[in-house]
Amino acid sequence: MINQKTPIEDGRSTKAKPQFNEQTYLVSRQCLQQEDFNQLSQYERLKPTALDSIGSSIRSVKCLSTLRGFFPILQWLPQYSLKNDLLSDMTAGLTVAVLQIPQGMAYGILAGVAANVGLYMAFFHCLVYAVFGTSRHISMGTFAVTSLMTAKIVATYATPIPTLASNGTDVLPNIVPVDVFYTPIQVATAVSFVAGIFYFMMSVARLGMLSSLLSEPLVSGFTTAAAVHVILTQVKDLLGISIPRYKGAFKVILSLRAIVSEFPNSNLTAVYTSIVVILFMVCMNEMLKPWLSKKCRFPLPAELIAVVGGTVVSYLIGLGPNYGVGLVGTIPTGLPAPEFPPLALIKAVAVDSIAVTIVGYSIVMSMGMIFAQKDNYEVRPNQELVALGATNIVGSLFSCIPTACSLSRSVIQHQTGGKTQIAAVFSSLIMLVILLWVGPYFESLPRCVLAAIIVVALKGMLVQVYHIKKFHREGHLELFVWCVTFLSVVIIDIDIGLLIGVVISLIALYVKGWKTYYSLLGTVPDTAIYVDIGSHQRAEELPYIKIFKYTGAINFANKNTFKKALYKETKVLQRTNVSLVPRYNGESIGLQATKTVIIDLSSVPHVDTAACKMLTEIKTQLEKVNVALLLAAPADCVYDALLHAEAIGEGGFSIFPTIHDGVLYAQGSSSAV
Repeated sequence: MINQKTPIEDGRSTKAKPQFNEQTYLVSRQCLQQEDFNQLSQYERLKPTALDSIGSSIRSVKCLSTLRGFFPILQWLPQYSLKNDLLSDMTAGLTVAVLQIPQGMAYGILAGVAANVGLYMAFFHCLVYAVFGTSRHISMGTFAVTSLMTAKIVATYATPIPTLASNGTDVLPNIVPVDVFYTPIQVATAVSFVAGIFYFMMSVARLGMLSSLLSEPLVSGFTTAAAVHVILTQVKDLLGISIPRYKGAFKVILSLRAIVSEFPNSNLTAVYTSIVVILFMVCMNEMLKPWLSKKCRFPLPAELIAVVGGTVVSYLIGLGPNYGVGLVGTIPTGLPAPEFPPLALIKAVAVDSIAVTIVGYSIVMSMGMIFAQKDNYEVRPNQELVALGATNIVGSLFSCIPTACSLSRSVIQHQTGGKTQIAAVFSSLIMLVILLWVGPYFESLPRCVLAAIIVVALKGMLVQVYHIKKFHREGHLELFVWCVTFLSVVIIDIDIGLLIGVVISLIALYVKGWKTYYSLLGTVPDTAIYVDIGSHQRAEELPYIKIFKYTGAINFANKNTFKKALYKETKVLQRTNVSLVPRYNGESIGLQATKTVIIDLSSVPHVDTAACKMLTEIKTQLEKVNVALLLAAPADCVYDALLHAEAIGEGGFSIFPTIHDGVLYAQGSSSAV
């Protein structure tokens, strides 16, 4: 034990002396090899067969608990407190419903379908998620990125309708045979149905944690680039011009060129209206909303004010017929009749729907985990897959596009005091009233008003560009992932850019895991604690013993790297196998030949058969130069792999439960010689 009153006389200046604990311990036992220790601890390697595993899984299934797990509403609804939660949920539901009206209409048009589709989603998706979902605060429905990705698929497979050009300023190329006619909503519902199937398949395969593979730089770069795409799609409505809808690589560049060429033909009335709405929304969001939030719990419904005001002005002045401003158009009342998507479309959009599925799940899980950590409850990843699967499949039968949670609406639902999923139920009921009676009143709403609302709402996604500074501080790999993802999505396309970003992110993850750390260990005098002699200046090597520590898995891919590092650090195969062993006070104990090499496996999580064979080769080579090889502190899985190697003719290693056991054994062997 180090005496804290003893000064450190090594010529170094000390800023502050460490405070040592007065408690000490003394353990007296025999030097144990790993096999002896396993007998002492009664270690038993479990080898269940496949039938045993299946039988155990079946026996562990409890029908009632499984049913309650599949329908989480059965767990939290019986415990619902009308006194404590009802008023808060009603307030949050009303607030979110107010936001759902303009956002649903805007993102419905963004997805290439009718504006009322976004309102359908606000009703059906919220109800279904309340039954199957585990997050209490996320608001399901339309989301800018998934709407834009759906629009790309709609543009690819939907048959152009001549009336769209005059109504909505979109000019679609004829990209499907004339004998096959698919409406935009049929394509969108097919994507939603396929996404729901994918979610259920992922849930069965227990792939809920796949969202963790989407790193923060990847998600930030992707959403920022997607915001650029969204804004570009809204410029035509802001200016009141008609441009072709491009698809494939470089469509951002092609769209920019078309916008520049059509800019002289802008509808000035649409431009002035867009500027007024943008200025109104910026003033509301940046000045009035923050001030009012300190005075009132209910947030200012700026989006709804803009929608209602734009509709009234457009109806009174006649912006559509008199000034040529594009309007939302017909909004039917009532709920849509259930209709199954065309089977041929389901097959056609299967591959394109993969990216929508990944993005939707990653957004839902990231937002759900944020609120769960704040309010200390659990969000189950695999159950969220079930919830998204049910929500998308049910929605596809009722004219809904793929769903995700809205960032802004979810934050509002949390801030206004929402306690449970009942808030989503109240929001759905309010949307039902809108769909049954109020919807047609918004038919005179100018599309440029909705475009302006979308552009202002994307501010939060665009400012993520400042994350570059943070990722630069975190590391070059994080910055590289962000930049590559952003540029790939902007320059090439959303789905291809996302794929490139995922691949680069996984490569960066692999590079981080590939980087290994190795060092020689020594002991701090009178402690029996072994540390890196390169980092701890008081640590000294033991006579005749080299202790090599390796951090990382050892497998067929890096076995040669491990071997080179071992020989480089220990120098046991050099012609003159001697070293000057320094003490911490600057003295030396002379030239010592290495007689034992101990490999510390405490930070090695896995070894494979090729690694065990490589260790056998090292053991044989060291024996030729009269150096013993000992292995110390392996994890149970590593120890089992070493035993398995012995069973197939490799190995024969001397394994010890701790480094100190190996040191004592080596010292005892040296003294016996």
